[in-house]
Amino acid sequence: MATAAAPSAASRIAVVTGASSGIGAATARQLAAAGYRVVLTARRKDRIEALAEEIEAAGHKATAYPLDVTDREAVDEFATAFKTVGVLVNNAGGALGADPVATGDPDDWRRMYETNVIGTLNLTQALLPKLEASGDGTVVVVSSTAGLSTYEGGAGYVAAKHGEHVLAETLRLEIVGRPVRVVEIAPGMVKTDEFALTRFAGDQDKAAKVYQGVAAPLTADDVADTITWAVTRPAHVNIDLLVVRPRAQASNTKVHREVLTPMSNSQG
Repeated sequence: MATAAAPSAASRIAVVTGASSGIGAATARQLAAAGYRVVLTARRKDRIEALAEEIEAAGHKATAYPLDVTDREAVDEFATAFKTVGVLVNNAGGALGADPVATGDPDDWRRMYETNVIGTLNLTQALLPKLEASGDGTVVVVSSTAGLSTYEGGAGYVAAKHGEHVLAETLRLEIVGRPVRVVEIAPGMVKTDEFALTRFAGDQDKAAKVYQGVAAPLTADDVADTITWAVTRPAHVNIDLLVVRPRAQASNTKVHREVLTPMSNSQG
């Protein structure tokens, strides 16, 4: 395997959204270790400031910037801080609820769409000129296998992630020929401290059942590793779509479990 090239001086800044925990935090750590000055954004100021301190203590460069990706005015103000940006990792998102279409909460659907799709749109629009100005920019969209296929009880999240997937696919068509790559990373079952717990409104039992009997779901570091690998490919190499699942997961609805439990419909 070829050694990943260090980022060029013009592409040294990497913005990571949703960096307060999970995949976002792990990605910030790995991109910092790869030589980028990472800019950590999330709503939880204390979390990203602590992470920035950790990264700095490890000898790398990091800046914390509290930001709600759904607040367009705040996003536009954030973008004025940069002349160029090398990498944008659109990671902020998440799932709420697992109700069927017939009883799903429209407010949950709206919040998922706003965070996953409009949040990605906001940051991408605001920073695209900065990415192009770098001469070698990369937009990463962290979607989900839920953006590629459906499952019962997941329609709201699936719809949002399909929207995010289509956003990435369309953007790639629209900016071809410009010095910006569009990479989509679509993880399957990832066990983090917060994803399932947030989805089930803090219900520990429901959250635990998502991973019950699965010997080795993906970790945040596993996904961050694929993001960092894609970002650090040579500039002419674009990883259009990378689907990453644990070995135990064959699809959103087919998972090998060592202990037989009722199938959870919250796999992507």
